[in-house]
Amino acid sequence: MRLLFHLPLSPYCRKIRLALAEKRLPFELKAERVWERRAEYLEINPAATVPTLLEENGLAVADSGVIGEYLEDAYPDTPLLGRTFGERVEVRRVVAWFDGKFDAEVTRNLNGEKYIKRLSGGGHPNAAALRAGYANLREHLAYLGWLAETRKFLAGASISLADFAAAAHLSVLDFQGDVDWSVSPSARDWYARIKSRPSFRPLLADRVPGFTPPAHYADLDF
Repeated sequence: MRLLFHLPLSPYCRKIRLALAEKRLPFELKAERVWERRAEYLEINPAATVPTLLEENGLAVADSGVIGEYLEDAYPDTPLLGRTFGERVEVRRVVAWFDGKFDAEVTRNLNGEKYIKRLSGGGHPNAAALRAGYANLREHLAYLGWLAETRKFLAGASISLADFAAAAHLSVLDFQGDVDWSVSPSARDWYARIKSRPSFRPLLADRVPGFTPPAHYADLDF
């Protein structure tokens, strides 16, 4: 069985969990406390980051961006990066937006301060970072809502890794009750469609010691 080393509230790990499930590729999860820098884990991923995908043949694929490209090349029957050149460019652009800009301006300021710091013993959340994260989240929700209003899915007519990258980031924030969905009803409607997919059910069942998600977190109809 292929193995995915992960952290439950890592958006990058969640993105790959969704991609594997959408492609109907069975896998097992193994939580990896990367700050412990286990020697066995460093052998397969010297960067000591998650996610890392370990295939049954021993191939180790690290980094969510690399894993996403690998899955598309190795298992193309359910395409998640688009079919035409134009589609593939737009999917990659939106993925880069959420894994880069959204992560830097929102996820690290909220999930990083409230979850990762606590889990790794990094101290108390930084109040300035939290304020910046909440303010930036409102702007990003407005952009996400515009995408959802003008397209069937975030990168075009078909569901893609762009939707799963965005939903992965929002899901970890929603788990902590940080998303004010009233800011953008269009973003909320899009997220409700994505989290209603069978591939999303394991994420909605995640529970993390010390954190209690809001009642709407696992409610498909909010």
